[in-house]
Amino acid sequence: MPKDIDWDPVRALVSRVDAGEALTLTPQVREVLLRTAREVGIPASDAQAALKDVGAATALLHGAWARIRDGSIRLSLTEMRARDLARAGDRAGARKLLEDLLAVEVVPLYRELAEMELKDLD
Repeated sequence: MPKDIDWDPVRALVSRVDAGEALTLTPQVREVLLRTAREVGIPASDAQAALKDVGAATALLHGAWARIRDGSIRLSLTEMRARDLARAGDRAGARKLLEDLLAVEVVPLYRELAEMELKDLD
């Protein structure tokens, strides 16, 4: 599992933009957006294209944050439900929940965690 993922900078950017601050495409902000896009499964070409325009870069920021937030919630709920099913003896049901999650999840870290949960069912 990647140990160097740090979504605090993107969280801080989102907070500032949501508070009304305009996104300024400094080299540091560009690096955060490109790194985060890669970490959440957004193609590099899409991220690079978004950095040509502040509006598109802001949309990239919000899109990446939505993947982080929504994927985290989806993964947490699925893991909890899958563990409950497994404890109740329904390994097939737990496996199905995790497989359904993998069918929609795009964030590589969350996919990796779900795959680890699947392996734990074996």
